Amino acid sequence: MIEILAISGSLRAASTNSALLAALAQNAPPVCRITVYDGLGRLPIFNPDDEGERTPPEASRLIDAVTDTDGVIVSCPEYAHGVPGGLKNALDWLVSRDAAVCKPAMLVHASPRSLFAREALAEVMRTMSFALYEEAALEIALVGKKPPEVAEILAEPANRLEMREAVSAFAGFIRG
Repeated sequence: MIEILAISGSLRAASTNSALLAALAQNAPPVCRITVYDGLGRLPIFNPDDEGERTPPEASRLIDAVTDTDGVIVSCPEYAHGVPGGLKNALDWLVSRDAAVCKPAMLVHASPRSLFAREALAEVMRTMSFALYEEAALEIALVGKKPPEVAEILAEPANRLEMREAVSAFAGFIRG
């Protein structure tokens, strides 16, 4: 079984990025299990003085989750042409650890307009030594949709197939 951790860069209750990750988890191929990380909003602000024995419990939980998984999928909104602070904070907690080094990662997108955040996030993750899967991108346009519309779009057979194929391709990348 390939274990994948999915992280949404949004804290919104009705986040399209979180909805996309939940749908990926539901539509994953049988060889993959996707677990959606739910602690982004509980992470304290990164402070290098709090690493090591002083690492806060939620930060330790994130570090362990990334360490113990076979790959990471991130879906991220764009705020003012950048990566949301909560997601960047989560990545900062991983910087001085080996959790990200050579860890396969894939970015998926709920908005065709978030081009600045995509580039910025990819650059941060490459700098952290994630092994970024960039062969194919999964983008399902959900931006501006209300939850019932989002659910309807994500349930469309073509989109379910696209999600399954994207995760299958990522699983192949993880296997090497």
